[in-house]
Amino acid sequence: MMMEDSFNPSTDDFAAMFEASVEASPMREGKVVEGIVTAIEKDFAVIDVGLKTEGRVEMREFYEPGKEETISVGDTVEVYLERIENALGQAVLSRDKARREESWVKMSAFYEKEEPVKGTIVGRVKGGFTVDLGGINAFLPGSQVDIRPVRDIGPLMNTEQPFQILKMDRARGNIVVSRRAILEESRAEQRAELVSQLQEGEVREGVVKNITDYGAFVDLGGIDGLLHVTDMSWRRVSHPSQVLNVGDTVQVKVIRINPETQRISLGMKQLQEDPWNAAAAKYVPGTRHTGRVTNIADYGAFIELEEGVEGLVHVSEMSWTKKNVHPGKIVSTSQEVEVEVLDVDQEKRRISLGLKQVESNPWDTFTDRFPVGSTITGEVKSVTEFGLFIGLEDDIDGMAHLSDLSWEKSGEEALKDYNKGDTVEAKILEVDVEKERISLGIKQVGRDTMPAGAKTFGKNDVVTCTVTNVQPAGLDVTFGEDDAPVSAFIRKGDLSRDRSEQRPERFAVGDKVDALITRVDRKTRQYGLSIKALEIRSEKEAVAQYGSSDSGASLGDILGAALKGE
Repeated sequence: MMMEDSFNPSTDDFAAMFEASVEASPMREGKVVEGIVTAIEKDFAVIDVGLKTEGRVEMREFYEPGKEETISVGDTVEVYLERIENALGQAVLSRDKARREESWVKMSAFYEKEEPVKGTIVGRVKGGFTVDLGGINAFLPGSQVDIRPVRDIGPLMNTEQPFQILKMDRARGNIVVSRRAILEESRAEQRAELVSQLQEGEVREGVVKNITDYGAFVDLGGIDGLLHVTDMSWRRVSHPSQVLNVGDTVQVKVIRINPETQRISLGMKQLQEDPWNAAAAKYVPGTRHTGRVTNIADYGAFIELEEGVEGLVHVSEMSWTKKNVHPGKIVSTSQEVEVEVLDVDQEKRRISLGLKQVESNPWDTFTDRFPVGSTITGEVKSVTEFGLFIGLEDDIDGMAHLSDLSWEKSGEEALKDYNKGDTVEAKILEVDVEKERISLGIKQVGRDTMPAGAKTFGKNDVVTCTVTNVQPAGLDVTFGEDDAPVSAFIRKGDLSRDRSEQRPERFAVGDKVDALITRVDRKTRQYGLSIKALEIRSEKEAVAQYGSSDSGASLGDILGAALKGE
């Protein structure tokens, strides 16, 4: 009995034996195998793959887009073995999966070698298109269809063409392809060939393909060159659209070819004679010409004298009288103006022009009409910390300095009496035509308030003053004749040698004080007075006459002796 049981295999043994036989058999699930078509039944083909049962495959799986393919009984075909046996006892086969499996192997080889593959655009999906690579679908992004955006993809559909595989993900079943990469490579080869045929200096005919802010791209027959805006014309061109339009046929000269980047620089103005060749002989300094304002900047205006030749009128050469004014307030764009040539630098292609030189200089005739000493009326143009600017005739301005505003008041005080727009009368004190300056005096128009006798007072004179006003900063005083007193001011620091006595409130209006004249300004009619300076001088004189305090005598003794002697 025990021997019989040992030779009687169980169900588990049979299962193990079956699995072992399957492992040993070349027919394994998940593999591509060869089979023979044994029958065709309406929509199915019966295929024998060498198993105990046959499999059935739908006829549609044997057809490929764009191809007329038929199968017959006896044909050998490759199919994908999904299951050896299903619930019906049949092998589960797939021609589509076999084709995809075959395609993946083939695509992997192309991808590794970076070789193009043949494919057909068969549909549109979000963000791009579906490409059939012979049984396996790939994704073609919209940006990879062409070098430039394509508006109508219709002509490219269902047409076999080359693609470059950019990415493969076998686990997810994704393939990304590019048609643009193929076109760029082809274009690069074509461009290299065309560049090798071009030579610098030769003239070619081209078509304007695109216009940008900095120039235009010209198609020379399969290769583009850049025509920069500065090479379109000898004259100033603000924007390429002023000269060219897309689609224009133009004659251009090859200026430069960069063999490394294969960039081609083109020029149109180089086909014309450079007008600067004759500029130096034509535009001689001192000659006058008519031109057109082409551009206005903060520092001046550019004047086109002829096509391709421009000169600059600096802001300082625009007007004899208008200073610190923007050029746009003197001339306007496209205005025709007469100018005088001041200087020519042919090497740097620069011409300096003058606008004011074509008009008479009002400064040359001003002194003839208004000699020094003349009285003139004008309007206060501005009030500054150092005086008044007064507008005179012919847009000429003069300046009245603080010291020339009033005989009675200090400059700062007198300045407060004037405002912009006031009409004033002034006397011409000095005219400097070269520096274009006129000095004016307002106080000189009125009477000199300093009496004739006052002019005898000099520096270091001692005068007796009468206090007329007490201020925190010092004392207002008068001195001289009663019928023609002279006004002056003693500062707080000059009221005494002793700092504790430098207090204006010690004095009252009407008090008499002696002071030393320390400063005389004949022009402004002002005197500087100091009690402190008088005390110091008196001490020095006393010490010199009656002895030194170092000898034992006190300062009181010395001053007492001095006063007694007086």
